Amino acid sequence: MWTANAATVAPSVDTADGRVHLTPANLTQMFHRAIEADTTHAVLRAIFADPKHFQVHAPLPGASHFADEGAANHTRLFTPGHKAVHLLAWGRSAWQDVKGPQRFPARQTLESSQALARLHQLSPEQVVMPQQHPDGIDAGAFHTDVLAVGNGRFLMLHALAFADHPALLETLRQKLGADFRSVVATNDELPVKDAVKAYPFNSQVLSLPDGTMAIIAPIESRETPHAHAFLQRVVAEDNPVKAVHYLDVRQSMNNGGGPACLRQRICLTDAERTAITADVFYSPALHEALAAWVRRHYREVLRPEDVRDPLLARETMTALDELTRLLKLGSVYDFQQ
Repeated sequence: MWTANAATVAPSVDTADGRVHLTPANLTQMFHRAIEADTTHAVLRAIFADPKHFQVHAPLPGASHFADEGAANHTRLFTPGHKAVHLLAWGRSAWQDVKGPQRFPARQTLESSQALARLHQLSPEQVVMPQQHPDGIDAGAFHTDVLAVGNGRFLMLHALAFADHPALLETLRQKLGADFRSVVATNDELPVKDAVKAYPFNSQVLSLPDGTMAIIAPIESRETPHAHAFLQRVVAEDNPVKAVHYLDVRQSMNNGGGPACLRQRICLTDAERTAITADVFYSPALHEALAAWVRRHYREVLRPEDVRDPLLARETMTALDELTRLLKLGSVYDFQQ
């Protein structure tokens, strides 16, 4: 299977029509992010252009009832012999009276998760929609990926990731069978404040050729004793994870991100991979071309007065036009039309 990163929700190859379905997140809770959805939609349509293999849906309506934070609240799990199960978490409901967080807003609605499941033609047995734990949100876990991460047959989570994690794990065991494995960090073992600070659950969990898995975690998880001890326990227990690798991604962490910013993976068959003509898969040559593009166009310093300069807009459009040509995306921005 091939994988491709994209800022989407619930990409699936398990649908009735056999196509990969994608829907850009509308990120309506954050006004500065809401404008991204249309451009993301255009980019996804350019990459996944072959209608025989792919179905790219428009973003959900940009309204509070359909607040959708994207892949940060989606986890795809699967075991041999079972259909993939899509975990679509939510923090509040537009219509139902549920207990929510008191300190921070819940960003994802139940209704948006339900809409995504319908758009992606997922059968009921393929979908689980747990509520994010209100106390976890109030501790700073605005997204599921701050307190939970899953890959294949493995799910790693904090006790405050979901409102009723024992019931969730039992449901997943029923759907995924005996091969499913999970590890739960209690709040005594890993205080939620340390989990939010060190981001051990915002890691990448990667499947390796030998059938084992490895966690790619931010270096903060090694430097925070409770987080480091928990990850060591994960490696020692009976589950597919056999190694943890720590990376310095402090710039991303300082911006509120982490390794999970590139977690969303879209499973592709060889035929689906071949159907993608855009140059968006990693190669040494593409890496060097993108690095050179950054060196040519990326400003090290941006001052308030620069934002008023019309030349900045022209400079930005020139850079984006070159980037879309480099990636063979065609015209995806309004100024290119």
